[in-house]
Amino acid sequence: MSDDGWSEGQGEGRGELVLRSTRVITPEGTRAASVAVAAGKIAGVLPYDAEVPPGARLEDFGDDVLLPGLVDTHVHVNDPGRTEWEGFWTATRAAAAGGITTLIDMPLNSLPPTTTVDHLRTKKDVARSKAHIDVGFWGGALPDNVKDLRPLHDAGVFGFKAFLSPSGVDEFPELDQEQLARSLAEIAGFDGLLIVHAEDPHQLAAAPQRSGGNYADFLASRPRDAENTAIAQLIAQAGRLHARVHVLHLSSSDALPLIAAAKREGVRLTVESCPHYLTLTAEEVPDGASEFKCCPPIREAANQDALWQGLIDGTIDCIVSDHSPSTADLKTADFATAWGGISSLQLGLSAIWTEARRRGRSLEDVVRWMSARPAELAGLSQKGAIEAGRDADFAVLAPEETFTVDPAALHHRNRVTAYAGRTLHGVVKSTWLRGERIVADGEFGEPTGRLLERNS
Repeated sequence: MSDDGWSEGQGEGRGELVLRSTRVITPEGTRAASVAVAAGKIAGVLPYDAEVPPGARLEDFGDDVLLPGLVDTHVHVNDPGRTEWEGFWTATRAAAAGGITTLIDMPLNSLPPTTTVDHLRTKKDVARSKAHIDVGFWGGALPDNVKDLRPLHDAGVFGFKAFLSPSGVDEFPELDQEQLARSLAEIAGFDGLLIVHAEDPHQLAAAPQRSGGNYADFLASRPRDAENTAIAQLIAQAGRLHARVHVLHLSSSDALPLIAAAKREGVRLTVESCPHYLTLTAEEVPDGASEFKCCPPIREAANQDALWQGLIDGTIDCIVSDHSPSTADLKTADFATAWGGISSLQLGLSAIWTEARRRGRSLEDVVRWMSARPAELAGLSQKGAIEAGRDADFAVLAPEETFTVDPAALHHRNRVTAYAGRTLHGVVKSTWLRGERIVADGEFGEPTGRLLERNS
């Protein structure tokens, strides 16, 4: 590294670009800085008034905030097989518009699911030419594919998704406790990661099931005890096997003391929650408005308050979207039969920032929850921070500006959203991938995203 912050030996790439802002969010805090970029990497974080090297291009963002590109480790792209629901072209454009520069695709809702190396190869072949941002892949753990787990791990998946209750699609069945133990033992053998939809099927079966448009009835059908029981069972299995496990989309705040205790006891456990649990409440869901349906469900305001406290004290590690879209016709007015999933790739940063600022939290907190910690979860050491040596992935945010969510302005394939009509703080002005601007003011470049493998 030379004195001016630029890497030596870059040839014509030396001194390519300087990004300047009065507010740059770094691991050491927010400060005025000039960020030097060379060959797609951050070459240095320099003083604000650092001299721009000869031949370099300066991009000055004024008081807009320069933050690391977000990392979303929970996205259902559904491609191939259910591309009328979503696809890599549309999902990665929506993500880029929302300041996300890396996503990891879930193994289900596509056909075939990512449960064998051949199926992973099929997924990669489809994604390769369509990715506007960097894309990685989770594998799936099914009752009958234990033999496929290590080969998938060796092929570069970031870990394995399992359900403990029915997934909603026949080709991705859930694991019972014996099957969970078998898969978890196999994954622990190569120190892999199991990520788990934790709802107990017995608790769900015992809950009242009523059809119709009443949200309170739907909420009663997915009780907190289903989550609490499944998480307790997962913690017990992980502790016994010394396995790495991650709880997906936590919605029940009742589980937080159990999770905190397990972490103190050394269980290798991480936990995520999602924008919809942290910004939407059961009290505000209109009857018949199944754009708010997801599993586990959006719960009450008091529950949300406790989830925020869990974020603040570190019991919850990160925030990711669980973007789970469908065609509009599947979002019927009957909560019992409507597809369960919230589309939020493009809106998550603004939704979380709006609520975080209301609660007195900072953009540094948001960056930790939505960029640094998801990158750490996935082992993406090149992502998640503005510091020398990392990929030059950025979002430029005007945090004081507001906008009202118009479904017609979304880049998701199906513009169904629970956020329609909401006024949100934080406008993403541009998004950058490895030093190249990939979207600015709604205008996209050609797809330049790479397919990532574990430890890449």
